[in-house]
Amino acid sequence: MTPVTTLPGHPDPAIAAKGYAHPERLVSTAWLAAHLDHPALRLLECNEDVLLYGVEHIPGAQPLDWHVDLNDAVERDYVDRAGFQALLRARGIDASHTVVFYGDKNNWWATYAFWVFQLFGFDNAVVLDGGRAKWLAEGRPTTEARPAFPPTAYEAPARDDTRIRAYLEDTRRHMAAGLPLVDVRSPQEYTGEKLHMPDYPQEGTLRGGHIPGARSVPWARAAAPDGTFLHAAALRALYEGDQGLRPEDPVVTYCRIGERSSHTWFVLTYLLGFTNVRNYDGSWTEWGNAVRAPIRKGAEP
Repeated sequence: MTPVTTLPGHPDPAIAAKGYAHPERLVSTAWLAAHLDHPALRLLECNEDVLLYGVEHIPGAQPLDWHVDLNDAVERDYVDRAGFQALLRARGIDASHTVVFYGDKNNWWATYAFWVFQLFGFDNAVVLDGGRAKWLAEGRPTTEARPAFPPTAYEAPARDDTRIRAYLEDTRRHMAAGLPLVDVRSPQEYTGEKLHMPDYPQEGTLRGGHIPGARSVPWARAAAPDGTFLHAAALRALYEGDQGLRPEDPVVTYCRIGERSSHTWFVLTYLLGFTNVRNYDGSWTEWGNAVRAPIRKGAEP
């Protein structure tokens, strides 16, 4: 496991001022603009809308398609060691490079990609605070050109599915033990009124509701209007003050397919310094379709 980047000006002072437990995991748009041409940087844009990259993107960025690049083509799982290794080699990435993740939707797919990279122990990675929307709103340079980097000889370790990932049975045991579960979906999904976010097709599961005992903290509450993460004090008020969570608590986050909950996993782990947070990537698509998986509708008492 390699250390997070030691590039000049990092940790970013603008990020450090926000009071996070691990400010080295974020960079500001100003920091990235100042280091855009650094040869040790590799930018990966991961969007919900995979067509956005072709319209315009940050110079030097390469696309990362969460459908194709991160997921197994047949099994409902992520790419294996060989697939991950081939992906990074083709993108010109090895352990000497700092990967900057960013994307649309307040970075929810960027944090998802960051989380998948962490499954393989790729630790030299940061997230662009504010993502694609903030970069564009500030009028910073974009391009349609796709860069090409020399392939690397990167050697990937085996994927570790125990440290930061929770499966169905892990989550069931967590629930039975009364340990903290954070449901990051919309309030309507949590109560069972909807099966997906408002304005999305209502598909993917047979039953609505939430895992019994789960606390409703919609993921976007951790983001400011410009897509950046809230300052640490506001995040602590949200998760520790309002929800009573403690940094030493074992926490499982979930949403519908694991992408929004990766955003909350990132917040709890890196911005607030929680030490034992796992993302249940099967999330409600699995739980809501599983035989005899208990659900609760409406609000928790």
